[in-house]
Amino acid sequence: MENLLGLLRIHVKRGVNLAIRDIASSDPYIVFNFGNKKLKTHVVKQSVNPEWNDDLTLSVTDPNLPVKLTVYDKDILSADDKMGEAEFSIAPYLEAIKFRHKIKGGLPNGTIIMKIQPNRQNCLSEESHIVWNQGKLLQNMFIRLQNVECGEVELQLEWIDVPGSKGI
Repeated sequence: MENLLGLLRIHVKRGVNLAIRDIASSDPYIVFNFGNKKLKTHVVKQSVNPEWNDDLTLSVTDPNLPVKLTVYDKDILSADDKMGEAEFSIAPYLEAIKFRHKIKGGLPNGTIIMKIQPNRQNCLSEESHIVWNQGKLLQNMFIRLQNVECGEVELQLEWIDVPGSKGI
């Protein structure tokens, strides 16, 4: 890929208070769309507070594209039910990544580099932090699902440089 900037690893930690779509629970999984790329987590059976702990990796060629996610309830005999959707921008995270060479090695673990406030343009349910941890910049975020009665998803972003790529 000649336009490859790098890789974005999305650590899908968990869902919180997801909507019930079966009799008393749901069998949730998440589909991530980024441009023409599509990835999904595994299905967690009978849980509205699933622990995925899945790592999904996206190739980034356009830093301005939003990451879109849709949570579904897996059904056997019918089409899977939507349990909410959201999208978020990786632009603030990539801005912080551009400056990481200035901070290499000089900061203690857990140092907050940037804070991103929830607003009408993002689906954050609380302030998101970009932190320095073990030589990496990570962004922790809680995403509020839209078009559904309840539910949030906890994610962590990590940038991976690829030798020979354009970089950011």
